[in-house]
Amino acid sequence: MYNELVVISGTAHREMAERIATNLNVQLLDVEIDRFSDGEIQLKIKENIRGTDVFIIQPTPPPAENMMEVLLLLDAVRRASCRRATTVIPYFGYARQDRKDQPRVPIGARLMANLITTAGADRVLTIDLHAPQIQGFFDIPLDHLYSAPVLLKHFADWPRENLAVVAPDVGSIKMARAFAKRLDASLAIIDKRRPRANEAVVMNFIGDVDGRDVIIFDDMIDTAGTITDAARVCMEKHGAKSVTACCTHPLLSGQAIERINASPIKELVVSNTIPFDRFDECPKIKVLDMAPLLAEAIERIHLEKTVSALFD
Repeated sequence: MYNELVVISGTAHREMAERIATNLNVQLLDVEIDRFSDGEIQLKIKENIRGTDVFIIQPTPPPAENMMEVLLLLDAVRRASCRRATTVIPYFGYARQDRKDQPRVPIGARLMANLITTAGADRVLTIDLHAPQIQGFFDIPLDHLYSAPVLLKHFADWPRENLAVVAPDVGSIKMARAFAKRLDASLAIIDKRRPRANEAVVMNFIGDVDGRDVIIFDDMIDTAGTITDAARVCMEKHGAKSVTACCTHPLLSGQAIERINASPIKELVVSNTIPFDRFDECPKIKVLDMAPLLAEAIERIHLEKTVSALFD
């Protein structure tokens, strides 16, 4: 039993946890997660985990109960005398609140990091943080994986001679530049201003996409305003031949699906860091599986091997 690999799933994305467990050739631990009549979370670990190496699989999109489950699971495995507890958070919520850019606002990402650490996590594993500096909010080791190897594999067979990668805003330039280099494609940048949350205005376009097949990369799509505006700018104002969009975290809230359907985007490629099952509403969406990447990272962490090899 000592140092045995144990995988636990919260309720936010059990399908992902099952895929990870299958890749690791283990069974998910039996955990009972229920609610009291007032909605308060009640959970119980139903097997002995003393001395084990525990990995808790749970993305933290809304509602906030998903983060609360992480904290309660961490407290439970700690009190059950596990050897080490690692939280695997494919999508790290509250990451957009990463700095105090206005008076009297919280730094939500730092608060989440403090809560996870205080609850007893020894380590955190995540994919494509919205702001890479969030790694510095943790006083415990954090392994920050990138979705690039999985996403790039999808585009590996595309013709390269007429390809352009577009960054839909300044914040995504670094990611877009890396993709453009790996795909041997040209790079274009959209400069926008955000007067308020979930609203953006395109100001300038830098680069050339005339007659090119465009791929727009971003780390997350929430209301889809930014990505669909970028697609229209590329097609209607700068003569792009086609537009494909790509992101790691498909939040797709509000009118996102309607906007994507009405946009010139021919395909939206996303990952399964967040559960998505609305294909009947938006047939443009294609979901790529991040479970093999996370499973390999978990195995490497468990065996005390380097994780940096997964960045290549």
